[in-house]
Amino acid sequence: MTFRLCRNLIIFSWVAGFTPTFPIAISLCKLHFCHLNTIDHFFCDFAPFLELACSDISTVKMLAFAFSFLFTFFPFSIIIVSYACVIHTILKIRTEKGRQKAFSTCSSHLAVVSLYYGTLFILYGVPSKKQSSDINKILSLLYTIVTPLLNPIIYSLKNQEISKAFGKIFHR
Repeated sequence: MTFRLCRNLIIFSWVAGFTPTFPIAISLCKLHFCHLNTIDHFFCDFAPFLELACSDISTVKMLAFAFSFLFTFFPFSIIIVSYACVIHTILKIRTEKGRQKAFSTCSSHLAVVSLYYGTLFILYGVPSKKQSSDINKILSLLYTIVTPLLNPIIYSLKNQEISKAFGKIFHR
């Protein structure tokens, strides 16, 4: 990895991350909002924010749906295809113990990825008439808090030293 490649990957990541939000942000700036200024949510999420608008939000919703589908479906598809290749390779392992170890490593990551993308699909990729505010809050917590917390826990428990330490704590 050269410095130039690292720099270009960083620039690409930032541009790819911010580009889809510009048309949506411009459309949001054109909306008129009612007298209400309190969002019934943990943070300024998209759907509760749109509920405060008094003007037509169909264009914003259409743009958000298109971009969220594009930027969640394709990365998730690439991940699924890569996991299909990994599973195909794992099935070629001759020993059952080797296959089990490989599957246990992959299954936890796939579960976290599925949880993350599943909640994103439900919240932003599935057009809905009126989603419950409580369900919206729970799903938002899943992808903003639970998913990032699961990764260190899963990978820490895979570490033999940490697993042994937990075993000593709970089997006193």
